Amino acid sequence: MSKRILVVLGHPDNDSFCGAIANSYIEGAKAAGNEVQLISVGDLAFDPVLHKGYTVIQELEPDLVAGQAAITWAQHIVFVYPIWWGAMPALLKGFIDRVFLPGFAFKYREGSLFWDRLLSGRSAHLLVTMDTPPWYFRWVYRMPGHNQMKRTILEFSGIKPVAISSFGPVKDSSQAKREKWLAKANAYGRHA
Repeated sequence: MSKRILVVLGHPDNDSFCGAIANSYIEGAKAAGNEVQLISVGDLAFDPVLHKGYTVIQELEPDLVAGQAAITWAQHIVFVYPIWWGAMPALLKGFIDRVFLPGFAFKYREGSLFWDRLLSGRSAHLLVTMDTPPWYFRWVYRMPGHNQMKRTILEFSGIKPVAISSFGPVKDSSQAKREKWLAKANAYGRHA
């Protein structure tokens, strides 16, 4: 059964290894008969700074309106990005800050500590590169970037389950290793 899949490339450089992973995933997903849309965050025209927090909602630029429409359309969202300083790149975080707004991604209940998760019914997969060995990121650093994206953004908004696949260390990796990772991304797309 085909799915509507949104791939969000969170690396600002489309020609990065993350870009290659995104393309490989998309090839696999399309080969399996899925509908796929791609958002390359580095190509979007928007201000990534949330100047007043959520006290004053900034008008959304057309690319962000289209981003919300793509998220609404999607049944499965794939984020492809590197870990920089323990977390996602600032541009991807800015995209999330500006798009996952109250009233779109979540809504606090009046007089309550609880909230409604407005993006329920969707799943996600994080395809994340890093120069740190993934075991070190997990056991020593305790996966701060993974926890942020999975728990405090996606699950907070109702998106679950959230699968995470880490590729690393990318630094000094061989061509054979990179090709293995690209094949893995393609397989994830085929089995989304």
